[in-house]
Amino acid sequence: MLDKKKFYINGEWVSPKSKETIDIINPATEDACAKISLGNKEDINEAVQSAKIAFKTWAFSTKEERLAPLEKLYELYKKRWADIAEAITLEMGAPKDFATKLQAGTGAAHIKTFIKYLKEFNFEKSLGEHAKNQRIIYEPKGVCALITPWNWPMNQTCLKVMPAIASGCTMVLKPSEVAPLSAMILAELIHEAKFPKGVFNLVNGDGASTGDALTSHSDIDMISFTGSTRAGALISQNAAKDFKRVSLELGGKGANIIFKDADPKAIERGALRCFRNSGQSCNAPTRMLVEKSMYAQAVERVKQFAMEMKVGDPNKEGDHIGPVVSEIQYKKIQSLIQKGIDEGAKLVAGGTGKPNGIEKGYFVKPTAFADVNNNMEIARTEIFGPVLSIIPFENEEEAIEIANDTDYGLTNYIQTQDKEKANRVARKLRSGMVDVNGAGIAVDAPFGGFKHSGIGREAGKEGLLEFLEVKSVGGWN
Repeated sequence: MLDKKKFYINGEWVSPKSKETIDIINPATEDACAKISLGNKEDINEAVQSAKIAFKTWAFSTKEERLAPLEKLYELYKKRWADIAEAITLEMGAPKDFATKLQAGTGAAHIKTFIKYLKEFNFEKSLGEHAKNQRIIYEPKGVCALITPWNWPMNQTCLKVMPAIASGCTMVLKPSEVAPLSAMILAELIHEAKFPKGVFNLVNGDGASTGDALTSHSDIDMISFTGSTRAGALISQNAAKDFKRVSLELGGKGANIIFKDADPKAIERGALRCFRNSGQSCNAPTRMLVEKSMYAQAVERVKQFAMEMKVGDPNKEGDHIGPVVSEIQYKKIQSLIQKGIDEGAKLVAGGTGKPNGIEKGYFVKPTAFADVNNNMEIARTEIFGPVLSIIPFENEEEAIEIANDTDYGLTNYIQTQDKEKANRVARKLRSGMVDVNGAGIAVDAPFGGFKHSGIGREAGKEGLLEFLEVKSVGGWN
């Protein structure tokens, strides 16, 4: 078992003040694979004070002083790519190929793109020709609390840490206590890249104690959180007490609108996007809306696809899906699958229990329901597992109405060969992102949502701006 009980504070790996520990569970085997400490208020205070002291100088560092260690970090990341992928497979069950190409790959991509945007960004500028002595200055928000999830651990960590560094902020990272191992490797790389002491700090722990101590700390200026909508609401309450800046990337219940003129691969592409990462993606298209004239055909194709979807050992190469992350998550998914059956939805593939031949590990059958309506719980709740709801619609207006009838607004999907229709529908969907015909969302495109899906944007220029305050100076010489 890996001993990962130390925290990274003020440029050193230190023993925690807290004596409380928990095991990290390998979801494929249900066995403990590592042990971490749960930080208490003293640990958090030490990390926050380290970041506060470092901010006094890092906030005024030059662009070049930030770029040099970031570029070094990118080179080091590439050397440890395989180690990061292996850690992600171990901690949250992402299959080997998926962990290597996508899970670890997104981390590298975000480091690279934030280097690019830092080089291009102008932190000072004139308001315009009409007011040449009016200076606009972009300044770092301050000491940041960064709280990341377990489903895309390196992707989400780099989406927060890299722009925080690039903007001149200092930070305390609390990765998910379910999957902290890859983030700890990143801390090792940050140390090796020789960032100034205190710029980056890492304290492990749970949300209820460690996370609460961090988000309620009086010296935290900004909170960037990715996780559940429920937790996001609690964090917002903590932040409101002293007007901390908040960026929240929360849940989703994406609709995938498939019109009768969709391309031949649209059905299977949509099902794959739902099941990929074992359904543990906030932007997954978990509601498949199908035009009635092709509805029966679509149901049969989804059924066939789900039945052929492979589930297996994440340590093996291949295009299969692995387990879900934990026993808690497994039980939640099982209860919601049963809820769908009880509500009267037609189970066309999968169902409760583990896949045939698998007795250990938190593996879930790729599951699809037909004849779902938007009032059912499986159509309204973010299941966060490989469960797809298929809903029929009559026309474009009804499809838009169903898609928008949700508390969430993260990512929606459109499948049609009619370009004017695609653009028209995209404008009417109430979500932060819309993917048309599988084009995907660029790695540096603004990532975030409307409504209960959060506040703010990550990635690219908008992701950098999240960590910056705007100052106006009149009479600049």
